[in-house]
Amino acid sequence: MKKLLLLCFLAVVSVEAQIKTPDLSPFSKLEQAVGLTDVTVEYSRPSMRGRTIFGGLEEYGKIWRTGANARTKISFSNDVTVGEQELKAGTYAIFTKPMPDTWEVYFYTEHQGGGTPQKWDDSKVAAKTSVDVIKMPEGIKIETFTITIDDITSNGAVIGMMWDNVYVGVPFTVPTDKTVAANIDKVMGGPDAMDYYTAATYYFNEGKDIAKAQEWVNKAISMMDEPRFWQLRQQSLILARAGDKKGAIAAAKKSLKAAQEANYEPYIKMNTESLKEWGAM
Repeated sequence: MKKLLLLCFLAVVSVEAQIKTPDLSPFSKLEQAVGLTDVTVEYSRPSMRGRTIFGGLEEYGKIWRTGANARTKISFSNDVTVGEQELKAGTYAIFTKPMPDTWEVYFYTEHQGGGTPQKWDDSKVAAKTSVDVIKMPEGIKIETFTITIDDITSNGAVIGMMWDNVYVGVPFTVPTDKTVAANIDKVMGGPDAMDYYTAATYYFNEGKDIAKAQEWVNKAISMMDEPRFWQLRQQSLILARAGDKKGAIAAAKKSLKAAQEANYEPYIKMNTESLKEWGAM
């Protein structure tokens, strides 16, 4: 009987454990492309629920987690610029210090965890900026804390934060023009050494036009200041298949020497075996 009562009690507890209630500060995830940079914001969204927010719930002059629950995080796929400070690609916690007329905004490298750090570490502030507070028109209040990506152009945008009757915007720029210009220069300038090398290796591995692979690998090696032993090894194999035994031997000897200098045994062994097979040792 006691065993039966225990099982019934556990069953009731199990049922109760399945009851779910809404999170008072629900999680939100915002993903936005800005130029060629992907920006992601993850945060929890508290609501006013009749409370005075700034100067009340969130004290003026005190660091705020800029949301609720876990730290609000922002990720950039490329380096960006915030307040004339370069912010490396990666993920950061956004902390703010609200004041009546301005907010200080911090991008903090330690983004894991919840709340504000127990001990603030200035060395972990990757970028910091100050932005003006814009008051909402009379009678308008934002019930639930909201982060947006506004005013998007190819070269930047604004991280908008609004709650109660306050809006602040943090402008940032992205390196779209620099990236596009570099791509244009690369394409207009023609293939580089690695383009030729990759194409030659693909043709060799797939059994395609070996004469073309030979042309490309020779071009690639000629464009390299110091070809690595694995690149020279690949050249020797392509030349051997193309029937250029003399060229294959010369490339294998260079690869062997470089592998010996690097003390890389697998390539020492492979080159030695090939040179023996080709009658060069």
